[in-house]
Amino acid sequence: MTSKRVSIHGQWSSRVAFILAATGSAVGLGNIWKFPYITGENGGGTFVLVYLVCIALIGIPIMMAEILIGRRGRQSPINTMATLAHEEQRSRGWVALGWMGVIAGFLILSYYSVIAGWALSYVFRTASGAFIGVTADGVSSLFGALVSDPERLLAWHTIFLVMTMIVVSRGVKHGLESAVRYMMPALLFLLLMTVAYSMTTGHFMQGLAFLFTPGKITGQAILIAMGHAFFTLSLGMGAIMVYGSYLPRGMSITQATFMIAIADTVVALLAGMAIFPIVFANGLEPAAGPGLIFKTLPLAFGHMEAGTLVGTSFFILLVFAAWTSAISLIEPAVAWLVENWGLSRINAAVWVGIVTWLLGLGTIFSFNIWEDKTWSIPFLFENKNFFDTLDFLTANVMLPLGGLFIAIFAAWLMRDSSTRDELNTRETVYRLWHFLVKYVTPVAVIIVFLNVIGVIHLK
Repeated sequence: MTSKRVSIHGQWSSRVAFILAATGSAVGLGNIWKFPYITGENGGGTFVLVYLVCIALIGIPIMMAEILIGRRGRQSPINTMATLAHEEQRSRGWVALGWMGVIAGFLILSYYSVIAGWALSYVFRTASGAFIGVTADGVSSLFGALVSDPERLLAWHTIFLVMTMIVVSRGVKHGLESAVRYMMPALLFLLLMTVAYSMTTGHFMQGLAFLFTPGKITGQAILIAMGHAFFTLSLGMGAIMVYGSYLPRGMSITQATFMIAIADTVVALLAGMAIFPIVFANGLEPAAGPGLIFKTLPLAFGHMEAGTLVGTSFFILLVFAAWTSAISLIEPAVAWLVENWGLSRINAAVWVGIVTWLLGLGTIFSFNIWEDKTWSIPFLFENKNFFDTLDFLTANVMLPLGGLFIAIFAAWLMRDSSTRDELNTRETVYRLWHFLVKYVTPVAVIIVFLNVIGVIHLK
């Protein structure tokens, strides 16, 4: 019965299409700056090794479980969990897992769209030569002028959301698949082009040393690696589950998951190879965090040969990375509206887009007229603005819990016959996956969760 279930939304035409889409979901703004940054600050090559182990023990098992659940249900995450809970004779309360994923993705998109709007605006700023010869104070002033102007932020937020809605409204094959078939190769081309330029700066080896030279690894660095391995693959937010629901029956979940994890990691490493030689060549600070993109790098682009071309290409790369992630974040909610409310995909995309746009106003105002308004939640955080509150609740609470419950449902509550049938892989591979997702992964996610909410502290 379950093997004959089909998604009303269609399916991916090939494994390559699914891998491109899922990789596009995983590769976002965070890959371009966060992974290189935390690698250089937490042990270099040693951190990379720990991160790869964490990908194997945490990221890959949970991603396989999430894809497995999605393909088994063939519906939006909410309806998939309702269907599978009934089939496995489990509590209907497991529908809450589907709701949590859809809501997390929706909340993330509301502020992600605003940040992506910054990148979109910087494409035009860089192309116009706004950063040529500008000083560090000048770059900071330009960025400050952008985020302090709610009308400008609203315009870019609106443009980016409309771009996302257009893609999603066209469906799986003509929208999602067509978009990633062009955007992911373009993203890789732009990234490789930036790496090629970085090799001409005379500081490429210094950049590689910053990324890969083995260094001291701390307990906190290990937790950072564990957390990033989980978050970088877009787990627990409904995106991978709904993408899995479009995966044809005969395609290997195991092989696809490994390829997605490898592609996501390669992109992150290439980003470091592209960024840090430019930073070092211009005598800038590599540990600039979020400011690396919008303050440090524009200063470098403004003073380097062919900086306008390289800088414009880099910000186009950022927009593509954000765009492929955004369409995966909005898809679970759109799928649910189509299934439960009988809306066309166009109408569903419009409604989700409007609500997301409205919620995004809170993030916009967090950087200007609401910057002094803060919230506190006992035992979790104090004095965070609207944007920081959403970011903390989604990244540090909802996503880890989502991943934990996905592992528990797949390994502890689904019948072995169901998971074996869906994975359809070698017995040794199945047994290894089942052991990891049943025992190792949940413990690791719980440790990460306790760390990020401040219950445990490792040095």
